[in-house]
Amino acid sequence: MMIGKAGAATTAISTADADSLTVRGRDLCGDLMGSMSFTSYFFLLLTGREPTEDQRYFLDVLLVAIAEHGLVPTNQVARMTLASDPSALQGAVAAGILGCGSVVLGTAQYCADFLVAARERIGDGDADEGLEEMIGEIRARGDKVPGFGHPLHKPRDPRAERIFELAHERGVAGAHIALAQKSAAAVEAVWGKPLTLNVSMAIAATLLDLDFPPKIVKGIPILARTASLLAHLAEEQETPIGFLMAARAEEAIAYAGDKE
Repeated sequence: MMIGKAGAATTAISTADADSLTVRGRDLCGDLMGSMSFTSYFFLLLTGREPTEDQRYFLDVLLVAIAEHGLVPTNQVARMTLASDPSALQGAVAAGILGCGSVVLGTAQYCADFLVAARERIGDGDADEGLEEMIGEIRARGDKVPGFGHPLHKPRDPRAERIFELAHERGVAGAHIALAQKSAAAVEAVWGKPLTLNVSMAIAATLLDLDFPPKIVKGIPILARTASLLAHLAEEQETPIGFLMAARAEEAIAYAGDKE
């Protein structure tokens, strides 16, 4: 019994036979290997299009920007998973990626959804007034505006600033980056204090201005953090700290339950 709605029984990504592999209509060995960077290949895989120079350049910028940020939860859980089973590299990577959610690492997708909704709602109207109204509704619901706030980077996220700086320098900053930057003032007006515009908002705005598929924006931090996880896991094999972190957690957290 089939569950869910079926699509056409086709794929446009790749096919293979005894002598060749074809990816997005290109011969893997003859056309792609040795002539296309992995960043460009990722864009081709995802969209079916070869990236423009700006798309490739900024995809590289954003992957570098979000790949690493120290011993964040995703890296901690991956290290502790590998410490528990040193043979399960793939399991440790998966454990880290599973932490890509609404609080850590995965917020670029929520930022993209916010920017798309804002652009649809505001249209050619007053962006400042429209954003303040939209953000006011978010606060009234008790929610947070995605892409604002950071526990470490205050009052500015240097990664976001650098992304926007490069986007303006190269002339790719468009409607979504403008909305993102205008949102900072609206957030401050609604919350009564400035909140850091963080790297997730900058990533989403830049990708959208470069015609990246909105629904797969979360794929950028996932791909980037996979590289970082592998670095942490390689280090964990040589200089293990997974069990040390677990021990420190035991020391730091007090038991608050009943005792017999």
